[in-house]
Amino acid sequence: MEQFNNDDLEVVTDDYFEFSDFEDDETFSDNVPSRISVSDSHHSDFEDDFETSNVKTDTSALEARKGKDIQGIPWERLNYSRDEYRETRLKQYKNYESLTRSRQHLHKECLEVQKGNSFYDFQFNTRLVKSTIVHFQLRNLLWATSKHDVYLMQNYSVMHWSSLLRRGKEVLNVAKPIIPTLQKHSGLVHPVSRVQISTMTVKENLMVAGGFHGELICKNLNQSGVAFCSKISTDDNAITNTVDVFRNPSGSLRVIAANNDSQVRVLDAENFASLGCFKYDWSVNNASVSPDGKLLAVLGDSTEGLIADANTGKVTGNLKGHLDYSFASAWHPNGQILATGNQDTTCRLWDIRNLSQSIAVLKGRMGAIRALRFTSDGGFLAMAEPADFVHIFDSQSGYTQSQEIDIFGEIAGVSFSPDTEALFVGVADQTYGSLLEFTRKHYYQYLDCMI
Repeated sequence: MEQFNNDDLEVVTDDYFEFSDFEDDETFSDNVPSRISVSDSHHSDFEDDFETSNVKTDTSALEARKGKDIQGIPWERLNYSRDEYRETRLKQYKNYESLTRSRQHLHKECLEVQKGNSFYDFQFNTRLVKSTIVHFQLRNLLWATSKHDVYLMQNYSVMHWSSLLRRGKEVLNVAKPIIPTLQKHSGLVHPVSRVQISTMTVKENLMVAGGFHGELICKNLNQSGVAFCSKISTDDNAITNTVDVFRNPSGSLRVIAANNDSQVRVLDAENFASLGCFKYDWSVNNASVSPDGKLLAVLGDSTEGLIADANTGKVTGNLKGHLDYSFASAWHPNGQILATGNQDTTCRLWDIRNLSQSIAVLKGRMGAIRALRFTSDGGFLAMAEPADFVHIFDSQSGYTQSQEIDIFGEIAGVSFSPDTEALFVGVADQTYGSLLEFTRKHYYQYLDCMI
């Protein structure tokens, strides 16, 4: 990934996506949101009179049906409509590219997708917890462990949000010195402090977070304290780009971390002993393990991705087709399909049994594909752009049917609940930063037969 200095914890996209101000247009002269995401030193362009600590900033499904904006943006008080702002936003948004390559024929590869479907309905939006990001290319900062429990990064805090109680609670504060409770392998374990969390995951009751300077933090959610923390890399550019938790074929729980130093490290999740370190030719931006624990997808500062043995790190296959660097991946629960997200604004789907070419190419609206998630039943794939758009594809239709969630703001992460009943989207913005909840739509056709 791009080398990047981040001395202050803040949303950083203003520095990289130089959106043109609307002030050049007389129609958009007052109170105009030239940017959604802002740093801590500025006010949001959408700022209103609401107190963000007050529950009245939340939006329910009932209020949305009555016409309230799901994010609480007061369009009626602005000098332009939502549609006008969307049109201008689409025209002026600049996607970040690491490689400048012709994409003239890319659209010819992409599937023709029918939008307008409704697979997940808006349920609730809260500003009582606010997602934040620290690197514009890393957006895996939100995880749902049930349809009522979500974990997200908010500045220096790992927060837990209960959609049932509508209440947030700090799980871990990483601004303070963290002293691990696990004393085994003391050569690897040492305190860390003021960690800027760049990536995280929550699986198997284990919260794993990676830091901006090579830190790795592991906390058991059902135990007090932090079990393990350390700087796993001493490289000058050692940001932890992605972490994952998986079970190997024998059932043992493992932690994996991919860093900008071109290495992927595997640890035992019981005692956090190092089990292996795999070295590649470029910075690894994303690594994920197949559902059976046998294969490792390795993506990074290369147009080609790799499939490797999860036990040895040995490369067994190549993924050729993307035009830029990749930052996201997701495995279908059947273990046969891998989705990869790229800065060329596409997601490619690969059949692991034949990697000669991707089996489908999905296109976003504005920018790079920064986050991907399959539902646990494999029925849907969520694809998030850096800002404004989350796409939900129906896998049963061959990914030709989709729902487009249209919002405003940088997207910090997306996550389906394990039971597939909920989808959560984290929005990063100083004033309108929030957590959006959607619920799966069901069609009970047997009821229609009774009428």
